[in-house]
Formats: sequence, C-alpha cells, structure tokens
Amino acid sequence: MAKSSAGRSALSRIMQILAAFDVDAVFLTVSQLSARSGLALATTHRLVAEMEQFGLLERQLDKTYRLGVRLWEIACRTPGALGLREIAKPYLQEVQARVRQHTQLGILEGYEVLFLERLSARDAVVNVTLVGGRLPLHASSSGLVLLAHSDATFQDEVLAGDLFRYTDQTVQTPESLRSLLQQIRRDGYACGRGYIHPEARGIAVPIRGVNDLVVAAVSVVVPNDDAPVTGLVRLLQAAAQGIGKDLHAAYAPSNDPAATPGGRYRTLVSSSLDSMEYLPSAPRPQTRR
Repeated sequence: MAKSSAGRSALSRIMQILAAFDVDAVFLTVSQLSARSGLALATTHRLVAEMEQFGLLERQLDKTYRLGVRLWEIACRTPGALGLREIAKPYLQEVQARVRQHTQLGILEGYEVLFLERLSARDAVVNVTLVGGRLPLHASSSGLVLLAHSDATFQDEVLAGDLFRYTDQTVQTPESLRSLLQQIRRDGYACGRGYIHPEARGIAVPIRGVNDLVVAAVSVVVPNDDAPVTGLVRLLQAAAQGIGKDLHAAYAPSNDPAATPGGRYRTLVSSSLDSMEYLPSAPRPQTRR
C-alpha cells in the first residue's frame, strides 16, 4: 500500500528523512529512507534530490546517501550544543590527559543524554558512547547527573517509563532509581558501576551555567575496579567549575569586565585571547553558494 504524506509540511517531511539516519545507519538508499521515514517512495525521491542539491545529503558511488557536510556547517553555528563543546574541550583534554581512558561531555535531550564530545585512549576500557550518540538517562552516569538535577515532573515521567536493562547492575526499579537520584544530589556526583558493561564504570558531575542551572555533565569511563573515586570526582569537579566559569563569561554582557572578548563569536568559539580579540574585526570574503 502506498504511503501518504498528505497534511505534512515540506519541513516536517525533510526532518523525517534526516531523522532516518542514525549512528547505526549512516548510509541509506532511497528505498531505505522511504521505509525508515514513513514517506512515499516518490516523495522521498523528490525530496532527496532537492536535499542533495542544497548539500544536506551527499550521494555515494553505490547510490546510497549520507548526511551532508552542509548540515555540520550549519550546526557549528549554534551557541547551544557546539558552543558548549568548544568552551568545554580544553577542560576535557586536561581530564583525559590525567585519566587516559574516556572523557565525555553530555547534555539532556528528551529522555536521553546526548553526547557532544568523547575523548578516548586506544587502550581504554569498553565504552559504547559515540559523539552524537545517545544513552538512556537511568543507565549512564552522565544521564543520572542530568536527571538528578531535573524538575520533579520530568523525573516522574522517566521513572514511569521503561528502564532498559543493559546488565544485572543497571538500575531496574523506580524506587531504586529515585533513591539513587537523591544520593547523587547529596554527593554531587554519579558513579555507575557496570551499568552498561560489566568492565566499565562511569563517573559524572554536573556543569552549571547561567543562573546556576545544570546545563551538561562531564564524565569519565574507567575500569570497573576497586580504585577510589574521590580523585576522579575532584578532577571532574574542577573541570566542571572551569567550564561553568567560561560559560558565564561567554554569555555575560559585552560591557562586563569578566566577559570573554570576541563579540558575537564568543558563544561559539574558544580560542586564544589574541584570536578572540581579533575575530570581530577580521575581514571576511562573501561566501559563494
């Protein structure tokens, strides 16, 4: 039976095609895009051709399509996720230089934690996190930190949902999850021992932005052994404090003495002081499209 896209706006249909791609499905044929998006094949053909023209999709030699670089270019202009990533990256690198395992930055997105960055050593412990990938809030240390600092209504919605079980150690009941969230708020960090893989342990702390609101979590994934977490927690808290301070400076009024230089670029870019001072006045040729 032919699928119908009647009543849907052009933008909603384009979003359905973009959403068909996933970390496990980065190359898709038009037929696969049609099936995964729920759009009619003829509609998918037409939209894919137009999206390719604008650089939103790129056609491969085997006639599959992947997301286009133009999407990445546009995404890099958002001061939300990628601006945060830019500001946080020097601190993530400092943490990673110490732990030499996995260091991550995650934000709340829907009922999941979305990872904006992950730094990994080649010989590090098992870790399923992918940049641009997601994990359930209840199963990851970053997700637990973000959930613990969410409002009560949102917590109730998560508690009422399915708590997917990765291992025997994954939090399984609403009662145990609610108790764990209270402990995280009290201790200031989350530690998930074997929640996703028996050999891995995640440790995360919150990052506070403007108005002291929790905007992200910084975490490490290390071997699930008996090593104390105190040193790692302190390391992460120092990084979170630095990121929070730089976030405040990036969003402070431009006439504030503590404001980061860089004008309109300061919420997007984290660079040397000389670079930030030069950026607003740097000559820029008109981009050809």
